[in-house]
Amino acid sequence: MGQRLKTDWILFITVVVMVAFGLLILYSASSIMSPMDPRPGSSWHFVLRQLEWAALAVVVMMALKRTPYRRFQTPAVAFTSIGIAIMLLIAVYVLDTRSHRWLRAGESFGVQPSELAKPALVIFLAFFVTWRARAINNPRNTLLPAALSVGLVILLVVVPDLGTAVVLGAAVAVVFFVAGLEWRFVMIAAAVALVGVLLSIALSPYRLARVVKYFDPQFHFTDRIDPKGHIRARLEESLSARDTNYQLEQSQIAVGAGGVTGVGLMNGRQKVGYLPEAHTDFIYGVVGEELGLVGCVALLMGFGVIFWRGLRATVRMRDDFGRYLALGATVVVVVQGLINISVVLGMMPTKGIPLPMISYGGSSLLSTLALLGILMNVSEHAG
Repeated sequence: MGQRLKTDWILFITVVVMVAFGLLILYSASSIMSPMDPRPGSSWHFVLRQLEWAALAVVVMMALKRTPYRRFQTPAVAFTSIGIAIMLLIAVYVLDTRSHRWLRAGESFGVQPSELAKPALVIFLAFFVTWRARAINNPRNTLLPAALSVGLVILLVVVPDLGTAVVLGAAVAVVFFVAGLEWRFVMIAAAVALVGVLLSIALSPYRLARVVKYFDPQFHFTDRIDPKGHIRARLEESLSARDTNYQLEQSQIAVGAGGVTGVGLMNGRQKVGYLPEAHTDFIYGVVGEELGLVGCVALLMGFGVIFWRGLRATVRMRDDFGRYLALGATVVVVVQGLINISVVLGMMPTKGIPLPMISYGGSSLLSTLALLGILMNVSEHAG
């Protein structure tokens, strides 16, 4: 008889509570703006759409939770998943010529391949590193194939979505480092990644404008190195909004207005026309205003629990594949959450990246719960 596994109830309950909390705060953040949205609907428009995605995402999470994780440790699963992700990322360049982000079926349904690439990359990464564990530092037979395959995915993601590319890169870096990658290769990879990030910013005027206005909001330094104002004019031409720090300022106002206990659920003011995208990338600002420091810390603790259970599973797993699955899934979810929160609090330049399980977005919710289903699976085998 097979070993009877015990559900990791701490992780499971934490995820369920965070998803439920996400639906609640999403209703608060979007109920006022929904009637003003040009699309048909009511104050329940966004939350009902999110609820539909949540139902699908929970089914996927439970299926991945119940499927023995070792079934993913095959070339067929690993290469098929990463292959499908690459094909979808290529397809979105052809079909979505404007933003290269969405694959749509009609006006009401769309998915983001960059989000779906997350679980695919985690599975492929765990398989590849386990497969090449004894030769992890072999440049020709391990590092070059890994750089080509993983690098292609990140390259396809980085043009439309730098934030997600950074999250995927963080997962790759951590897994290879834990697997025993030598420091010289770590430094080379870090240098290549840094150059890649800088190039993606420099070659994209709107990204460069956001970074410049974050560090030099009044263009004092920029005007010194370019007295004629050519750089300033070029950057401002690329922006859809004149003041790219507006969202940061409004989110900080929201968090500051909340104080310790907040102004009360549904009573926030910043979401009423002041804080753009309050129901998506800046929903943490709504949490801060309406539930105060208590709500912000509670949400951080939720991600802390996920990190704890993921790290526990990574340390306790006896086989490498399970260890790297848990580690990759944990890094993707937690790093994305920390980046989003850092942006909202003004600790980083503005970057459009959703808060896992909280922000509005079906593709994000689906990929996040898929990763957490895998993590629950591994955690249950870890004992």
